[in-house]
Amino acid sequence: MIALARHGEDRSAAAIGDTAADCLIREVETWPKPGLVSHVDQGAHDDMDADLLRSSARVLAPYFADLAAAGAAGGDMDRLRAIGMAAEAAMLAATAGVNTHRGAIFGLGLLAAAAGFRMRYGVAAPLGRIVAARWATGILGGPVDLHSHGSVVARRYRAGGARAEAAAGFPAVYDVALPALADARRFADDDEAARVQACMALIAGVADSNLLYRGGPAGLAFAQRQASAFLADGGVGAAGWRARAAAIHAAFVARRLSPGGCADLLAMALFVAAVER
Repeated sequence: MIALARHGEDRSAAAIGDTAADCLIREVETWPKPGLVSHVDQGAHDDMDADLLRSSARVLAPYFADLAAAGAAGGDMDRLRAIGMAAEAAMLAATAGVNTHRGAIFGLGLLAAAAGFRMRYGVAAPLGRIVAARWATGILGGPVDLHSHGSVVARRYRAGGARAEAAAGFPAVYDVALPALADARRFADDDEAARVQACMALIAGVADSNLLYRGGPAGLAFAQRQASAFLADGGVGAAGWRARAAAIHAAFVARRLSPGGCADLLAMALFVAAVER
């Protein structure tokens, strides 16, 4: 657990930033995650691999620390957005223009800011509740990148996307991913297996805008059916689960489907579990 003392806040903010980056790396070090980049393969992506994602995560650590410090200082959404834009520029510079973690900068960045606020004021509220209480209006009312995948999907399919998820306090993290992690750890003494279980639960339960962008409603429905069937068959608690998950991964790759939003939510759940325990 992060040392969240009220004194030494600079050190605590840095610890929050390091933890956020570590959670992004733990997401990469998870296989099989359907369609996603891992330490084993590139999934459905031609432009990124595990080394690039690890490098991107490390570049972002000080920006997550800055977001934690801004949250501790009572910063408003404009302040958080400015740090997030600097983080995105640093990410793109480090990856030669590849969007490795834009969604994580937004969601995980808000949770890092909430962790800083929680640290500074000693509140016991969950991080998601802090995000919703302090920044929901700014999240929903901020500028929109009309050319982002999320914006295209929101217009085309009327999907709420990352903004709605954050403004609501990250229900997918608290109601889907964290329970899946806890359940898996009861019957599988394997942290990677627990992460796979949480990823499958997220794919089954979230209308991932990346899946909609790549595969439309049919692609999303296919992904959700596959993940739901995996869970119904016992998930990572069943014999041969890894081979079944690998087959689902191969099916996603063949269809060029990648649930990038669920990957971000998995990293967020790992962060929340580390900070709130």
